[in-house]
Amino acid sequence: MSNVLVYTLDGKIYINLTNRCTNDCIFCLRNDKDDVCGQKLWLDDENSTSSDVIEQFEKIYSQTRSRDVIFCGYGEPMLKLEVLKEVAQYIKEKYPKIKIRVNTNGHANFVYKRNVVPELKGLVDEFSVSLNSSNKEEYNELSRPKFDDAYDEVKKFIKACVKEKIHVVASVVEGYRGYQLDLVACEGLASELGAGFRVREWIANGY
Repeated sequence: MSNVLVYTLDGKIYINLTNRCTNDCIFCLRNDKDDVCGQKLWLDDENSTSSDVIEQFEKIYSQTRSRDVIFCGYGEPMLKLEVLKEVAQYIKEKYPKIKIRVNTNGHANFVYKRNVVPELKGLVDEFSVSLNSSNKEEYNELSRPKFDDAYDEVKKFIKACVKEKIHVVASVVEGYRGYQLDLVACEGLASELGAGFRVREWIANGY
């Protein structure tokens, strides 16, 4: 089967760049199923280029002329940073009214050993960053990161977005199999970091 790099959900266009991730969150949808509304998001390989993504995007956009494009799939989109940048630039140049959001775990600066946020200014309108908790211990329990100090990296990434004046929202997943977060503390931390705050209710089928 061919890779599903672009899909739709609730009238919005989503871009599925990779299945790789630096977290293994216990509540991640892909732990329980392999599709979103029947659209298979497990990729056959990780070799897709920006041209591959753009080709699928144009086909989808011709049918669903959404004003919203979200980089979000079965992996961390920032792990394919150059492809993300090339696709975002293409969309911004050809369809300037489209709003681009990137859903990320906030680990990119650690991965690339540099602050990549300035490279995305003008290409990304909003980052939704998975804060997931108000403290490191709970973050590690829920997110199961693959490197030490991941939680600190998330907070640094949020601050980097604020510094570049890119709209950033810190998100948490509430209600995973009865797991209860301290939402007041989470919102307080998001505010302290300069970010907005969003609670995503955990739903068994993911949407």
